[in-house]
Amino acid sequence: YAFIWALHVFEIAVSCLVITALFSYINTRFIGLPASIGVMLIALLFSLGLIGLNQLGFATHLLSQEQAFLRSIDFSEVLLQGMLSLLLFAGALHVDLNLLRDLRWQVGVLAVVGTAISTLIVGFGLYTLLPWLGLELPLIFCLLFGALISPTDPIAVLSLLKSAQAPANLRLTIAGESLFNDGVGVVLFVLLLGVLHSGQVPDVVTGITLLIQEAGGGLLLGGVLGWLAVYLLRSIDHYQTEVLITLALVLGGYELAQLLHVSGPLAMVMAGLLVGNPGRNWAMSDLSRQHIDAFWELLDEILNAVLFVLIGLEIVLIAYKPSWLLAGLLAIVITLLARWLVVGVPMIGLARWFRLPPQSWQVMTWGGLRGGISVALVLSLPAGPNRDFLLSLTYAVVLFSILVQGLTVKPLIQRTAENQSPDTSVG
Repeated sequence: YAFIWALHVFEIAVSCLVITALFSYINTRFIGLPASIGVMLIALLFSLGLIGLNQLGFATHLLSQEQAFLRSIDFSEVLLQGMLSLLLFAGALHVDLNLLRDLRWQVGVLAVVGTAISTLIVGFGLYTLLPWLGLELPLIFCLLFGALISPTDPIAVLSLLKSAQAPANLRLTIAGESLFNDGVGVVLFVLLLGVLHSGQVPDVVTGITLLIQEAGGGLLLGGVLGWLAVYLLRSIDHYQTEVLITLALVLGGYELAQLLHVSGPLAMVMAGLLVGNPGRNWAMSDLSRQHIDAFWELLDEILNAVLFVLIGLEIVLIAYKPSWLLAGLLAIVITLLARWLVVGVPMIGLARWFRLPPQSWQVMTWGGLRGGISVALVLSLPAGPNRDFLLSLTYAVVLFSILVQGLTVKPLIQRTAENQSPDTSVG
């Protein structure tokens, strides 16, 4: 049975890679959009085309095959237990730790306080306004939606930053917030999911204790594993083995975090920061550094492309009703409003403290992209009509975020770069 299961997983992986390679070629050859956005758009149009043909009585078998293929993939498991650790480590690997220290309080406030407040704004906003559309959703599900949609997706954000020449301090703030608020959002989601299953709301002390245990434990574990990896890398000079050490660190470290019930995402971010900074400076030769960077950049690009293709294809499994479409538009507005309130307003009022270029609040607000992590979290909810409804809302926000915000935020970043003055740089 284990062999049959492994063969099935291999066949799925091969199919995903073949589809992704084809869509990547089409985008590169004919469309020219940023890689992640381009492949997702092609996958989305392909799926919508099959749905349209099916409505006309054609391609029914092909649509059924796509649906069966996607149902054979546990999207939540693939991302949260497979891709996420690799993508977070790869993203953190190239964040400058010295600059991050200078902006640690700004990033920390946005990632922790901002995510928590946004969860409440989105949750209670949705709970209050949905009845106006003739729809109802229990408060706990509204709060769960707030927790899964509030964190910006580091996978989508970091992919965008690669193609946009943002000022260093703005780029670091966006990247740092997205890497850390992802872990905070997952912790909040897990806490609320526990409330859903148990029916009991923990007191404030218990909730804070669990948050510290999950988040603090993840950062501590990542620090220990990161320094261990730095020591191992420093003791040898053999790039093949060093690449293998970093890969084992990520896959094994994430599994260890799950066993210890601490935040795996935060552990991988911390480990990536240490390997990418003291590890890069003290423990690697030039040759090792080149190969490690090349390996993780390539792996990051491949996994990103596969993930965004899956997001585009998933639309064939999502049920929509006319009232749900209106609710999706409402969710987009509430999510953007919450983002502006917890990020834009503080950055306008505390501009000198944030030390960012003018108009940075616009980039931080509009550039807060949502992606695969939100979809994976909503798919981990118990099956039922409430999950189906939340899935449609999540998908609406994710599509708008990547296709509309993702394609229009680059001019904002470029304008911010042009307006940057010397006193706004990190000192």
